[in-house]
Amino acid sequence: MNPVQTYETIQDRIQQVEERIRAQSDGHHPELGAALDHLVSSGGKRVRPTVTLLMGGMLKADPNRLINLAAAIEMLHTATLVHDDLIDGAYLRRGIPTLNAQWSPAATVLAGDFIFARAAKLASDTNSVEVMQMFAETLTVIVNGEITQMFSNHEDSRRNEYLERIYAKTASLFEVATKAAAVLSNVNLEIQNAARTYGYEIGMAFQIVDDVLDFTSEQSTVGKPVASDLRQGLITLPAIYYIDAHPDDPDVQLLLAGNHINEDSLSRLAEAISKSSVIGKTMNEANQYLDRALKALGTLPESPERDALEDLANYIVHRDY
Repeated sequence: MNPVQTYETIQDRIQQVEERIRAQSDGHHPELGAALDHLVSSGGKRVRPTVTLLMGGMLKADPNRLINLAAAIEMLHTATLVHDDLIDGAYLRRGIPTLNAQWSPAATVLAGDFIFARAAKLASDTNSVEVMQMFAETLTVIVNGEITQMFSNHEDSRRNEYLERIYAKTASLFEVATKAAAVLSNVNLEIQNAARTYGYEIGMAFQIVDDVLDFTSEQSTVGKPVASDLRQGLITLPAIYYIDAHPDDPDVQLLLAGNHINEDSLSRLAEAISKSSVIGKTMNEANQYLDRALKALGTLPESPERDALEDLANYIVHRDY
């Protein structure tokens, strides 16, 4: 079986994952079913469940337990998006109305809570106490990261703060996806650690590339304003590199002073970042994470799934929207 055939097999299993997610509303209020259906149908590349299924497939995990794990991972990710969109006041994601664009804030919070709870139920359906513990710890890391971001006093270096934030936001979920898949496969600790390392490294690369695309993609493509993080006061790696290289830029000084920065200044700063050498510098860093991911992957068993995981890692770094 070649990687293309492997992906076709995984797509069949992704459909099973989506069916299992939709089934989590059975027996509950119909609006929760409508919300889940809307969220599942809103698109997304399903990278996290794909990584889970490929890693577990390579290491020979039980298929049904693996489906439960992949569904739990995707539901946890979905629940964080529901709450993030509400916190950020975002009414579009991938060009499609968010849940909070249609529901009240209270209903949106409760829907997110329901999805978190059902994700935890799916994690418990793997019948692994270790996986359940990892799942709970990852949720703690994600929430702690959001709270830290809200109450940050910027005493740490911007770069350290950024790396901690993207680990909590993104890499922690990739990490648990690959490590938990290995745990379900009953492989030794060395293989589990290699799987975890692969997940961590591609998760960090994924978010760094996302932050580059936030500056370099068209609004119509990403379904949100260009430099949306900067507009919300979040300083990501391309902006950090630009600030370090251009401390005397008046727009940089306005940003760092915490003063109200108007739309003209934001637009100038976003354009300057997108056209500067810091984009290439940031992508070089993403490629370093990719190299470490591939090194860890190379210690795992040869298989079509491993080839597909290599392709996926390269896609994550070299993708566009």
